[in-house]
Amino acid sequence: MYQEPNYTQTVSMRLSEVLADIGVDERMVLKRRRAWLLREAILNVNNQLWNENSFILYFFGSQLERTTTLKMGSDTDHLYCLNNFNVMQDWSEWIPCVHNLLMIQDNSVSPGYCLLQMLRRDAPLPLDGVSNQDFVRDRTGKLLLKHSILLNGYVDKSKFHGPARVDQGSHGNCDRDHVLAMHCNTWPQQARQWLDQQGDSQWPSAEIKQYCSRTGCLVVPVGCRGSEHEQLEWRISTSLAERCLMLNLNITQIRCYVLMKMVIKSFLDPQFEDVISSYMCKTVLFHCIANSHFNIWRENNLLSCLSLCLYLLYDNIINENCPHFIIPENNLMRGKISPVDKPYILEILNNIINSAGVALLGIECDGLGSRLHLKFYNLCPFKTREHVSGFLLHDTACVISSSKFICSAFNNEAVQTLTNCLSKILNDQCEGLVERACQLLLPMYCTTLGSVLASININQHNTVSADALKLISLGLNTDVASSKLKLASILYCVQEIQKADLVLSEIERSYDLQIVEPVCSCYKFKNKQLKQGFFATCDNANEDVLQYATASCVEFLPCEIHCVPTELRYEMIRSTQEDRTFRTEEDNIWMDNSVVDSLPYLYFLQYKVNSRLGKNNEKQSALSKLLRTIITEPNLAHRETAFNILGKCMEQEGRVRDALQYYLMSFNLRMRNNAAKIHICTLLSVMGNFRA
Repeated sequence: MYQEPNYTQTVSMRLSEVLADIGVDERMVLKRRRAWLLREAILNVNNQLWNENSFILYFFGSQLERTTTLKMGSDTDHLYCLNNFNVMQDWSEWIPCVHNLLMIQDNSVSPGYCLLQMLRRDAPLPLDGVSNQDFVRDRTGKLLLKHSILLNGYVDKSKFHGPARVDQGSHGNCDRDHVLAMHCNTWPQQARQWLDQQGDSQWPSAEIKQYCSRTGCLVVPVGCRGSEHEQLEWRISTSLAERCLMLNLNITQIRCYVLMKMVIKSFLDPQFEDVISSYMCKTVLFHCIANSHFNIWRENNLLSCLSLCLYLLYDNIINENCPHFIIPENNLMRGKISPVDKPYILEILNNIINSAGVALLGIECDGLGSRLHLKFYNLCPFKTREHVSGFLLHDTACVISSSKFICSAFNNEAVQTLTNCLSKILNDQCEGLVERACQLLLPMYCTTLGSVLASININQHNTVSADALKLISLGLNTDVASSKLKLASILYCVQEIQKADLVLSEIERSYDLQIVEPVCSCYKFKNKQLKQGFFATCDNANEDVLQYATASCVEFLPCEIHCVPTELRYEMIRSTQEDRTFRTEEDNIWMDNSVVDSLPYLYFLQYKVNSRLGKNNEKQSALSKLLRTIITEPNLAHRETAFNILGKCMEQEGRVRDALQYYLMSFNLRMRNNAAKIHICTLLSVMGNFRA
């Protein structure tokens, strides 16, 4: 880059173009927000159906705000707001028969924090007579709640970072932060002055502030570091209001925030990790927007906006004070910067600010520096924004798919439980994304209930009732294959072979191998690489495309056992008692079910159906496709199960050595909780008896 009369504008426009190329543009911001808010709605609908609305889930942070990129590795923030507590700031807000907690905000408490006094459930009076490790009585006799009460449910405290329990991502997944919180319906006293303040830019508007005040606040279980009452203090969080502020930023403000985080990640984190947090950068951005004219936040002024934010951050570090945007008395930098590190941090920031944008060429994250360099030579680097769409929709499909595993906990009462769920979905009055979430979940619940009824019918009468078939038909288009494969499996089990053949042929016609992606939510399986055809299909689409471009794994509960061919029933008894001790919580959700990827199951059923129909060529073709899929499809989540059913096919062919080989390949993929052990032992027994 070189200096010219309109240098700042030129760099700003090139920066804006580069960020758009990697997915930070208006369309992708709106798309990502919709996707994350839709997932939030789906999970909350399921929570209301199964957990009687015991909590409300909120997504926060970069993923929802679209202030991250594919390579930044931003975590996912999950906040669970518990509904069985009533946090109040005034005695008039007391509610009978719930856990009432009175917020105490006085001079003894750190700014931005509070104490919680436990009250009686039967009268608006202080609670007496309780003494255990979760409560402390202060000098005046008030019974105060320790914030450890919300953390005691987690066994491994080493995974905590502040108030959040961090689940480390595996196989390339992002980390997930889980925060437990309690909601207070009223705006915090310490933040009430903010509602009346107005900066130079008239941002945020009176309407936005009015909305923010209606969100109330949250209290999260963490005290101010170094405080005298650290174990008793609860942080007052205005995250719901801040989410509203973030969702009202323009694209230049969002890009400025992304660039700030890239600067910190590239130049400060390698030497001073976690000293300057993303939340500090967000707070600095808020202050800059509130105290500058709105007209400066334009694409052709992005570099100046970034410099403005970095100047303020520099000033905050000098003073070791980054005031919270809504509760300014809360200093976010308190105790964060050591005297030894401070001059080096300031030097690095000063060099970046004075480089007039040249330092940005050194940012390797998402190839931003090299992409910017190419832009100045009028070259067009590869655009990744269509990949963002693909990953977004694939993740949405996983969330929808995961809903079916909730049924596992109610296996013995599946009919009544699923009927109740369907009734709630149909009768609830909802709108917006909650209504859309219900529309996406309804077909899945219909198919599951229909399959459970079909299993009962087959067991009792060896046929399937019209009611069961009608329910199954309502969910046939949830994706390309999984629900239709359930129907084909049921038809096969009741000897309706010709009908099963027709269904399988329809599935194969609609399953475009260049586009359709397998979807699995059983465990933290990370897809190696999604297909280019899938990315292209998703680029200009919303969640409606999932029924044409994804294929969820096919899952049968134990109460659906009569809808499952004999070969696949072994998956329901895959675990010995010893194996069970090696299961994770995620494993327990699905490992007592029969679960198989759609494409291998399609070819397996074709093999079985064509065997019954005496079509030898078609049977061998299906067997070849099954083997080829297992070997070449990179994104099979249940490859070990696919090897198991391939082994059963080989047994039917009389190729026992090949069968043993495939069982062993399955076993090598998953050495515990794998039905391959049963197949190997049975086959070796048969081979031994044959030789004898």
